[in-house]
Amino acid sequence: MHRLAAHCSFARWLLCNGSLFRYKHPTEEELRALVGKQRPKGKRERWANGLNEEKPLSVPRDTPFQLETCPLTAVDALVLRFFLEYQWYVDFAVYTGGVYLFTEAYYYALRPAREANIAVCWCLLAVAFSIKVFLMVTRLYFSAEEGGERSVCLTFAFFFLLLAMLVQVVREETLELGLEPGLASMTQNLEPLLKKQGWDWAVPLVKLTIRVGLAVMGSMLGAFLTFPGVRLAQTHRDALTMAEDRPGLQLLLHASFLSPLFVLWLWTRPIARDFLQQAPLGGKSVSLLSDSAFDSARLWVLVVLCLLRLVVTRPHLQAYLGLAKVRVEQLRREAGRIEAREIQRRVIRVYCYVTVVSLQYLTPLILTLNCTLLLKTLGGYSWGLSVAPPSSPTPSSVDAGPQGDSPQETAAQIMGALGGLITPLFCRGVLSFLVWWTAACQLLSSLFGLYFHQHLGGS
Repeated sequence: MHRLAAHCSFARWLLCNGSLFRYKHPTEEELRALVGKQRPKGKRERWANGLNEEKPLSVPRDTPFQLETCPLTAVDALVLRFFLEYQWYVDFAVYTGGVYLFTEAYYYALRPAREANIAVCWCLLAVAFSIKVFLMVTRLYFSAEEGGERSVCLTFAFFFLLLAMLVQVVREETLELGLEPGLASMTQNLEPLLKKQGWDWAVPLVKLTIRVGLAVMGSMLGAFLTFPGVRLAQTHRDALTMAEDRPGLQLLLHASFLSPLFVLWLWTRPIARDFLQQAPLGGKSVSLLSDSAFDSARLWVLVVLCLLRLVVTRPHLQAYLGLAKVRVEQLRREAGRIEAREIQRRVIRVYCYVTVVSLQYLTPLILTLNCTLLLKTLGGYSWGLSVAPPSSPTPSSVDAGPQGDSPQETAAQIMGALGGLITPLFCRGVLSFLVWWTAACQLLSSLFGLYFHQHLGGS
């Protein structure tokens, strides 16, 4: 990856291929020319004017300066904060997708019986790196001394903690995340192991620990996705304004913004699975999709929605870069004077933050896509819209008795125990919860962002 990044980088092409342009701040000489001030040429002239030291230039806020534009190039981006982290992370996600496609083709062609799926390791690493990127970006808000970003993150974390606990008590007939069957499958295999050790009392405690862990993880994801959702709402509004004469792009932007709502619909059983399996047609119910076909179609819809968000990445980033011009126009409507350095700082701050905004936009997408791929592989699903192949049987009990003293036998026992506990049903429940919860957090935070920018942003 490190050697290829210098020659072929999808992340660099996405951000620096020349289609995005940024605004350059006005120089101090340009501002002096507009307000009719000349810079003192030397120390003698400053002493003659009674100035021991040159004061910072201040200009009226309504000074009619113009912002020049230039393409965003790789040379410019190298100095941006987190650009190397952004490039490495996005390129790793692309390589993960390539490894997964190759592995799926290999398994489809040769159908190996007992081989470790290396694509699962890559997808798990991509999920882990996504969490790391979330932590890296969220840490910026906690390190800021001004503003209320830290309080907002903590407030939404508490809110999403309560919501995650409420979601877990919704019945499977309404929200088919598969947590109940998954926990039942795991505890069924765990109970014989605990009984042999005399710890059968710990089975309810294990279920409670898993549910609390999911709630805490949901709270963290909610805090991580709060500001990306608010930022997405802002760039969505601005991108729609910039695409007023392009109805096709506006349609894609609307579909991309509402994609989390489609994800929530996919797991709502009465209006998704039950509706398609009992569709009213001509006074009678008709089954349009079988259970396995619906599961496969759901995976395909998730992948398509992720690709849709990727397609409209550049309009969102360009809308963000356009904030520099918006801030300058807001400045001109204010009264008084302002230092030239402050004008330059307001313009350049937008450009310096573009890689962080790119991470905020792409990280939820990459996390959702890799969780979807893991759901297909570890959950025993199929990409075909037909009957899914039967998953490999899992033992109904885990034998914890000693079978040998060699390290190989001990490792085999441990892997057997893990294979008996982490069943396909358990993986379906956990990964479905992650995909659904990520979409729910994105939807709620982006709706809050719309309300904020529409009613509170200008106050």
